[in-house]
Amino acid sequence: MIEVRELVKRYGGRLAVDGLSFTVESGQVYGFLGPNGAGKSTTMNMMTGYLGPTAGEVLVDGHSVADEPEEAKRRIGYLPEQPPLYTEMTVDEYLEFAAALKKVPRADRARQVDRAVERTRLGEVRRRLIRNLSKGYRQRVGIAQALLGDPEIIILDEPTVGLDPKQIIEIRALIRALAAEHTVILSSHILAEVQAVCGQILIIHRGRMVASGAPAELERRLAGSQALDVVVKGEEAAGRALLSALPGVRSVESVPGAEPGTAGFRVEPRAGEDLREAVFRACAAAERPLLGLRSGGLTLEEIFLKLTDDEEAVTENGTSGGGPGGDGEIPAAEDAADGEEEEA
Repeated sequence: MIEVRELVKRYGGRLAVDGLSFTVESGQVYGFLGPNGAGKSTTMNMMTGYLGPTAGEVLVDGHSVADEPEEAKRRIGYLPEQPPLYTEMTVDEYLEFAAALKKVPRADRARQVDRAVERTRLGEVRRRLIRNLSKGYRQRVGIAQALLGDPEIIILDEPTVGLDPKQIIEIRALIRALAAEHTVILSSHILAEVQAVCGQILIIHRGRMVASGAPAELERRLAGSQALDVVVKGEEAAGRALLSALPGVRSVESVPGAEPGTAGFRVEPRAGEDLREAVFRACAAAERPLLGLRSGGLTLEEIFLKLTDDEEAVTENGTSGGGPGGDGEIPAAEDAADGEEEEA
C-alpha cells in the first residue's frame, strides 16, 4: 500500500530523516513510535506530500507522491498534529468546504459529510462554530475531514495530544473502528497509545528505523533470554541456594516485597536458556512450594527506552536529526480562538 524508499530530509546542515525505508501493508494499524524530535512528523509530512524529501521517494499504491501527487494524495486522509481548522466556520460548513477542496463530486458531498459526522460522533455539534468546541471535538472534526473522499489510508499525527483521559479513550476507540475499513498509520511518542490500538509498530530514533514488527514479536526478538520472577515458600537463603544451583543460571537476585514466609527472586538465565521447567522440578523435588513463576523479560516500554537511548542509538554519522521546530509540524490554518468550550 505505502512504500517508503531511502527517505532523507535535511534542514540546512541538520538531518531530520536519515535513509528511512519501510512498507505499510493494507488492512493494518501501524504505530509510528519515537521520542519527540525523532522525525515522525517530518516523515509523515513527506508521505502525504506536505514536504518534499531531500532524497528518496514515497509510493502510495504504486503512485509516486512526487511524480503523481493527485493520484497518490487521493488515497490518503491526513490529520496533522495541529488540525487545519477554520474556527469561524461551523462543523458542517468546514466539512463541506474540505469536501470541495478534495474534489468530492458535488452530488456526493452531503452523503460523505453525513457519514463522516456519524463515524466521528459529531452530530450534536455539527451546526456549532468550531471555535466554541473543546479540544476533543476539534480532534474529531480533524479526523472527519481526513475521512472525506473515502481514502484507503488514514494518517494521524499525534491524534490524542492535549486531550483529557476520557477524550483519549474515545479517540482510541474511534481509531480502532476506522481500522475496519482503512489502513491506519498514527504517530506518537506515548508507548501506551501505540500499544493500545496498533498491530504493527515502527520505532524510529534520530530519523532512522531502529525496530519494527508486532508488539509481541518485538518483545520476543529484542528482550533476549527471559528472566524469571520466582516466588517460593520458606526462607530467603534456602530459596536462593536452591535456585543458584540450577544449571544455566547466571544470577539470582532477591526481590523485596514478598509475603511473610515467602521469598521472591529475579533469576537471570545464561543466553538461550529457558529455566521455567527446571525451576518447577527443583522446587517440587525439594518439597518447597512454588507460589509464583512468570517470565520477567524486557517490557516493550523498556525495549523502547533502550532503543532510543541517546548514548546507544545514534546515527552512523553522529548527527542528531530533528529539523527546525522539532518534527516539522504543519501549523493549523488558523489558531484556535477563545470561546466557551463544550465538553467532548
